[in-house]
Amino acid sequence: MDRHRLFYFLLPLCVFALFLPALFAQDATAVSPEPSTSQSLFDQSMTGMDMNAPHAIFIDQVLAHTSSGTSMDPASSPESMLMAMRSNWMFMFHGVAFIEDQQQSGPRSADKLFSTNWMMGMAQHKLGPGQVTFRAMLSLEPATITGRLYPELFQVGESAFGRPIVDGQHPHNFFMELTAIYDLHIRKNWLVSFYAAPVGDPALGPVAFPHRTSASEDPLATLGHHMEDSTHVAEGVATVGLTYRKIRIEASGFHGREPDEFRWDIDPGRLDSWSSRLTIAPTKNWIAQYSLGHLHSPEQIYPNEDILRMTASISYNRSITNGDWSSSFIWGRNHTIGATLDTDAYLAESLLNFKTRNYVWGRFESVDRTNELLLGSNLPPIGFVVSSIGKVEATSIGYSRDIVRSHHIQTALGAQLTLYNAPPSLSSIYGSHPVGALFFLRIRPFTPHHP
Repeated sequence: MDRHRLFYFLLPLCVFALFLPALFAQDATAVSPEPSTSQSLFDQSMTGMDMNAPHAIFIDQVLAHTSSGTSMDPASSPESMLMAMRSNWMFMFHGVAFIEDQQQSGPRSADKLFSTNWMMGMAQHKLGPGQVTFRAMLSLEPATITGRLYPELFQVGESAFGRPIVDGQHPHNFFMELTAIYDLHIRKNWLVSFYAAPVGDPALGPVAFPHRTSASEDPLATLGHHMEDSTHVAEGVATVGLTYRKIRIEASGFHGREPDEFRWDIDPGRLDSWSSRLTIAPTKNWIAQYSLGHLHSPEQIYPNEDILRMTASISYNRSITNGDWSSSFIWGRNHTIGATLDTDAYLAESLLNFKTRNYVWGRFESVDRTNELLLGSNLPPIGFVVSSIGKVEATSIGYSRDIVRSHHIQTALGAQLTLYNAPPSLSSIYGSHPVGALFFLRIRPFTPHHP
C-alpha cells in the first residue's frame, strides 16, 4: 500500500479523534481517581485479584493506556482528560496546546511566536477474552511551527531538506500515533499485550517529554531528546509486552529512520530496528525503566550510521493537598555503531502543582554536544565526521497559573527562564552565558476531580 492509499485509509481515524470531544458534552467524568478504583472495562476478568494490591494497580494502569505507546508514568499521576461511556465503549480525549513567544540572547539567538500542541482520542471495548484499544494522536505543529523548527539554543537532531537542524527543534508530524492494542489476561496476575501502529511509540525510553507528567508545564523539548525519547513518533511499530504483578517486559520492532521534513504524511518503511524495555513499579508513586534499542540509519544526512541507544529513568509522583508533585530522573546514551562516539544526556526535572491553580517547575540537563553545532545551518562538508566537543548544561525554572478553570477547559499563563553553560570553545559562537526566555498561554481539556 503506497503512502497516498495509506493516508486515505487512516484519515477516518483522525477525523474521529478530532470530533471526539463532542462525545463528552453531556456526561464527562473525572479521570483522576485512585488507580485502584478506575473503571477499566477489563476489571471484570480479574477474578480473584485484590484490586487494592500494588500489583493490581499496575496492571490496571497498563490497561488504561493513557500515555503514548506503552510507556507509563507512576500510577498516581494526575490526568487532565475527558471520559465517557457509550454503548459499552469507553471514550477518552486529552491533549494540550501552547501558544509561545520564545526570546533568546547571544550571537546565535532567535525569537519566534509559535505553537506546540497535540491531541489524543481513544476508544476501549471488551473483545472476546480481552480488551481492545484504538488510539489516534494528532498534532497541528506542521502548520503552527513555520520554517520546520522553533528556536532552542544548543539543540541538535534530525534534518530538513538535507541540512541539519541546529539550535532548533523540529515540529511533530500531523500523525503522532495511530494504533490498535489488544490486552489479554492469561492467568491470575499475568497480562499479555499486543501493540500495532503505522505510527507509534516503541518500547524504548521513558514517557516522552510531551506526555510526561513532570514535564507537562514545560512546552520545550529537552536537549537530550534524541538520546532519550525521540522514537515516540516512529513509523511501523509492533510491540509485545508481558506484565506480571509489578514488572513488565516488552520487545518492539519498528522503522528506525526519523520522519522527514514533510510532516503531513506517513513514510512507511520496513521493520529494521528493535528495542526492549524492563519496567518496574514497586508502588503507585514510583516507576522505573531500563531500555535498549538498535536504530538503523535514523538520520537522513548520515545514512550509513546505526545507533545503539540505552536509557534508564526513575519517576516519582505524590498527591498533596490541592495539588500534586511529580519528578523524573533520566539518562540516555547514543553509541554510534562502528565508531568510538558515545553521547550521554542527563536530566532531572520536577513539577509542583499547589493551591490548585499554581505550577512551579525546574529542569536541569547536562548533555554531550557534537561538532554539528559548528555547522549551523550549513551542509556537512564532504568527509565530515561527527565528534564530541563537550557538555552543555541548561537550567530552566518556570511558573504558570490557571486563569480559566471551567468544567471542560483549563487555561494558564506562564513564563520560563533558561540559563545555558557551554564549553569555552563555543563562547565565540554563542556568547559567554546565553539566556532563553519563554512566555506562553496553555490550553487543555479538563474535568474537575470528583472524589
